[in-house]
Amino acid sequence: MHGAHAMRPALALIVAVAANGVIGRDGKLPWHLPDDLRHFRTLTTGHSIIMGRRTWQSLPRPLPDRQNIVVSRQSDFSATGALVVSSLNDALGAVDRPEPAFCIGGGELYRAALPIARIAYVTEIAGDYDGDATFPKLDAAHWRETSRVRHAASATGRIDYEFVTYERRAAAY
Repeated sequence: MHGAHAMRPALALIVAVAANGVIGRDGKLPWHLPDDLRHFRTLTTGHSIIMGRRTWQSLPRPLPDRQNIVVSRQSDFSATGALVVSSLNDALGAVDRPEPAFCIGGGELYRAALPIARIAYVTEIAGDYDGDATFPKLDAAHWRETSRVRHAASATGRIDYEFVTYERRAAAY
């Protein structure tokens, strides 16, 4: 067993979020953005991905070339092709791939991960969407934007979005 102060891997958040904070509806993404799914795959392949039970259940199968870790408070929950743990802390302790580990949702797990995450990869989607899952606003006192790549709506896409990277500011002591 690791001691309470065992080094935890760096944690990253990765999320696509509408202008009004919505990230999901009925366990699905409220938009169709293949480019964002490619971006997600590029960033997370070879790493550990940590998700809540509902996010896991929204996937057709474990995501390939990644360690899939599911956080569930249901002690009897099993997920074929994934490791099931009961807390975010346990998930971080079980990571066996290179840093960072990625929290991929949903809303409740993002809120748990936010205070300890070091980096956030946010696809900011122009426009408001209806949904039942949301992502908290990143507080500028704690996060600074380090990169932004704009993707304007095209005939094929029809949605404006930007890939934005935020890094946690060093704590001021």
